[in-house]
Amino acid sequence: MNKPMRRVAVFCGLLVLALLLRVNWVQFVQADDLQNDEHNRRVNIERYANPRGDIIVDGEPITGSEETEDSDFRYQRTWVDGPMWAPVTGYSSQAFGTTQLEHLNDSILTGDDDRLFFNNTVDMFTGEDQRGGNVVTTLNADAQRAAFEGLGDSKGAVAAIDPRTGEILAMASTPSYDPSSFAGNGGEDEDAWVALNEDEDKPLVNRALRETYPPGSTFKVVTAAAALEAGLVDDVDTETDSPEPYYLPETENVELGNQVNDGRCEDATIRTAIQLSCNSVFANLSDRLGNEEMREMAEAFGYNEEQFIPVRADASAYPEDNRPQNAQAGIGQASNRATPLQMAMVAAAVANDGTLMQPYMVDRLVAPNLNVIEQHEPEEMSEPMSSDTAQQLQAAMETMVDESVIDTGDLGGVRVGGKTGTAQHGENNEETPYAWFISYAMTDDGSPVAVAVVVEDAGVARDDVSGSGLAAPIAIDVMEAVLAGENEG
Repeated sequence: MNKPMRRVAVFCGLLVLALLLRVNWVQFVQADDLQNDEHNRRVNIERYANPRGDIIVDGEPITGSEETEDSDFRYQRTWVDGPMWAPVTGYSSQAFGTTQLEHLNDSILTGDDDRLFFNNTVDMFTGEDQRGGNVVTTLNADAQRAAFEGLGDSKGAVAAIDPRTGEILAMASTPSYDPSSFAGNGGEDEDAWVALNEDEDKPLVNRALRETYPPGSTFKVVTAAAALEAGLVDDVDTETDSPEPYYLPETENVELGNQVNDGRCEDATIRTAIQLSCNSVFANLSDRLGNEEMREMAEAFGYNEEQFIPVRADASAYPEDNRPQNAQAGIGQASNRATPLQMAMVAAAVANDGTLMQPYMVDRLVAPNLNVIEQHEPEEMSEPMSSDTAQQLQAAMETMVDESVIDTGDLGGVRVGGKTGTAQHGENNEETPYAWFISYAMTDDGSPVAVAVVVEDAGVARDDVSGSGLAAPIAIDVMEAVLAGENEG
């Protein structure tokens, strides 16, 4: 072979080698990136080629799939009572992706999870289309409906937990949205998406997990727990050495007022102070305990840390603060911020004799053939207080309910403990207060339900805002729904 021909042959050989290297690079190195590229339409066509698995509540699916028209995405997501369940499920949209349970369990629901390999292999040999697995939740449908309908047209949220296990029984947020309105990828879906994102009331936000509020007087339960655990008072019936009027520390004339000004808050016991919601008592206790000790107790209940249930919940905040701020934080104001889930955890720990169980919302993941591929087991999260302290707080919280206008008659005579709250917010407290209520129901077998309700805005006059009037009736309805199921069981 002459010299020019050898050069051509070598050059062609190098080209072939480069092509082989490139093919192998694409097939083995870039394969995952190309397959998961958002612009790879064939991946999405395959993704929506089969029905999606379902999210299950009380043994029944609250989701589904339907065939589309005029689209190469064959199936799109549907929901039963979409607005009621959207804060739990999140959405699954061909155009806008997934959130919450739909997102966290996406590989199970689409059938792409490696744990479904055997099931998918069998389907391939039998000629079946790929099927998604199901997500079985801990939720109680009747409790969820009671929470959602109780909130009605108000802006607010509800979180309900089984204190014995940590199972989340209800999680409602209003205003809500219908995830079916943008489940596809057409013009109407885009219009619905844009409208929801531009809505000032933020219907896409799960307020039970992703909004933090000043918890107001409901936080006094935490302050009481800290005082009892520290030995600052012997029990809930010991006088607390609290002056009235009470002036914030390091100030000379900033008085912290009480809802009742007839002298009953002076040196009041914790039982009386919870019943009358004495700001002076709990601000004084918080100041005497100090910021560090108060912060440690708040953190034992879950503050200052994000929670994963498995959906992420924003961290509630009890920050490092100066004395005046810490005194106010002890009554649930100043920089103290909490999610409704967090305050349900506070009530649950009290109801469960001082043990806080880790909240969770998914009981198990199952394959299409109903084999369980992952089972959640309850686990202890912390022990914020002794059983003696918890039982003393139960006695005080039950006195508060018994001596209030809250109607618990439909609960069948079970013990009910609670704490109301009316949390101020806005510059100079100019905005409408938030109405709070945290509570639990106690049976002979322990407490099957603890509830936190916040009503952010019910559209009523400022003077008509109260935890007992707006939030407590919702909590009572949720507890009634759970207790009814317990009795049937």
